[in-house]
Amino acid sequence: MIEPSLLLLVPAYNEEHRIEPVLRDYARYFQGHYRGKFQLVVVLNGCRDNTRGAVERVAAEYPAISFREFAEPIGKGGALIEGLKLAPLADLIGYVDADGATPPRAFHDLVKRSGEADCVIGSRWLPGAVLDVEQSSQRQFASRVFHAIVRVFFPRMHIRDTQCGAKVMRRQAIETIHSALRIADMAFDINLLYSLDHAGYRVLEVPTEWTDKSGSKVTLFRTSLVMFLSVVRIRLIYSPFYNWLRPLRPLEGWVYRKLQAPQPLPGPPKA
Repeated sequence: MIEPSLLLLVPAYNEEHRIEPVLRDYARYFQGHYRGKFQLVVVLNGCRDNTRGAVERVAAEYPAISFREFAEPIGKGGALIEGLKLAPLADLIGYVDADGATPPRAFHDLVKRSGEADCVIGSRWLPGAVLDVEQSSQRQFASRVFHAIVRVFFPRMHIRDTQCGAKVMRRQAIETIHSALRIADMAFDINLLYSLDHAGYRVLEVPTEWTDKSGSKVTLFRTSLVMFLSVVRIRLIYSPFYNWLRPLRPLEGWVYRKLQAPQPLPGPPKA
């Protein structure tokens, strides 16, 4: 039986030294283990190193790999918003981080369960998850605090691990909610998951395999603050008060610039 066509997105910012073996692993694995059409698109997000060269080397060996390049940094969320515009190319669309924290077989496990829900997400915090290398205690603490904040703002969204970088979705769901995707920073996952929930799509969270990778470019305090502000913004744009806050948009933009964070896209959600 032919499996659904699959498009895998990999957002990348200055990943010259880590991305090449990750792309080779994914290309080899899905070439040997997936019977449907497989495409992998790297979204280059304002890279200042030679990430493009690393991607081109692998793409020369594996035609399933290609890339889209944006000259200026647009954030992980911005890169995924752009990448998800390619949803019409496949039946299933997923994404993973460029550092290889999610191995190919673990992502494939999510794909295998795509018939059970409109969106299947990996979770590091459910029983059965395999953490080959755990996060530092500081990052674990920040993750738990962020999860508590998300639960306060979105109590009906019963997801233990919104930030695990391994998700796969059906094309129809992405095409329906894409216009509601506004958050360009690391809180993009909240925007995605809440938009899916708000539109009536089913999200299935399953335990996954994950390895904490060294070399993260995340600045914990600043990134956490930006994500908190973006969570507040997501909550507000789904509230009846959103239009009343338009005069504060210049202030919002100033705050994001001061934090050196990618600006949220303008406009209310339409999903």
